[in-house]
Amino acid sequence: MAPALPDGDAAPDDGALPASVVAGAEGRAFGVYLHVPFCTVRCGYCDFNTYTATELGAGASQSSYASTALAEIDLAGRVLAAADLPARPVSTVFVGGGTPTVLPVDDLARLLGGVRDTWGLAPGVEVTTEANPDSVTPESLAGLAAAGYTRVSFGMQSAVPHVLATLDRTHDPRRIPDVVRWARDAGLAVSLDLIYGTPGESLDDWRTSVETALATGVDHVSAYALVVEEGTRMAVQVRRGELPPTDPDDQAAKYELADDLLAGAGLGWYEVSNWARTPADACRHNLAYWRGDDWWGIGPGAHSHVGGVRWWNVKHPRAYADRLARGLSPAAGRETVDGESAALERLMLGVRMAEGLPIADLPAGARREVAGLVADGLVDGRAALARPAAGGSSPAGRIVLTRRGRLLADAVVRTLAA
Repeated sequence: MAPALPDGDAAPDDGALPASVVAGAEGRAFGVYLHVPFCTVRCGYCDFNTYTATELGAGASQSSYASTALAEIDLAGRVLAAADLPARPVSTVFVGGGTPTVLPVDDLARLLGGVRDTWGLAPGVEVTTEANPDSVTPESLAGLAAAGYTRVSFGMQSAVPHVLATLDRTHDPRRIPDVVRWARDAGLAVSLDLIYGTPGESLDDWRTSVETALATGVDHVSAYALVVEEGTRMAVQVRRGELPPTDPDDQAAKYELADDLLAGAGLGWYEVSNWARTPADACRHNLAYWRGDDWWGIGPGAHSHVGGVRWWNVKHPRAYADRLARGLSPAAGRETVDGESAALERLMLGVRMAEGLPIADLPAGARREVAGLVADGLVDGRAALARPAAGGSSPAGRIVLTRRGRLLADAVVRTLAA
């Protein structure tokens, strides 16, 4: 069960944006997120806005989805042009889900073609699609590369069969080295996504998963702590006592183990849950989210952000297709993030990145808390006390989390936001 949409103001039926979105636009990159809300099987832990074929019902189908999403791309192009935003070629495209690769390669190529035709693609554009290891072939990956995709993010999750079974993942873990090799042979960069803290997963199980990922020579790894979301099948299993609840101490130990193994293999953290071999291997699309750039989210339930205005689409593919067929924006609601809300958001996102957050950007009251966070071992003291370069006039100190601080990032934010 996907989470409910947030509360917000009514979104205009034509999708028009206020004049305020133009301010500072030249300094913000523009990206596109394409949501493909289909999976062959719903995993028990998943609360994303995804649907299996039996859940779709009349009025929505995988076969017509690309055409429907292209209609929103066309709408987006008209809305952004009408807002007098400067022409900005798309710097990143991310196709997520669901499982985007349940769609034919031709449909994924059409979607990217729609983005290219509407805005153009910047030189060196990053184009990522998510994929399950059992949803690709050497031929499909080569087709994606030929269509202009540059990167694939595989949902590996674990290398241990009993852990995958608990997560309701259907792929054979022995397939991971093959799909990584196929993608690289096609010229695609590769990321592997892992989940730690699954009920019944031992520390040795987790070590096996991380070491298996590293054995492929991959240049990017994302590792996320399992969260048992209300409304999911796993939440019911935990409530009934069929599965044990997640253990924060266990998850912390697994995070530390992953960080040790990844660092030992030459991958450094650049965001709390993400590691890359070099800065060039980091996911630029996600960095754009964390840095507050602009993006348009295409698809049911997709979220967008342009110039401090955030909006979200209706959730069900049938309602999404119906609104677009009637010439209406699929947006269900929106909000303007400014003032204290914008400052809190910058704080929450900025401290998660290894580049840190300038202390000079914090309110005076928050700056007084930095010394205590350094003393508690949550913030790197050398980064916080850094001096400006010769000739600089403003403090150069930054909030950069220690590893202990990464484990307690929410507590750091609460302290600085108090």
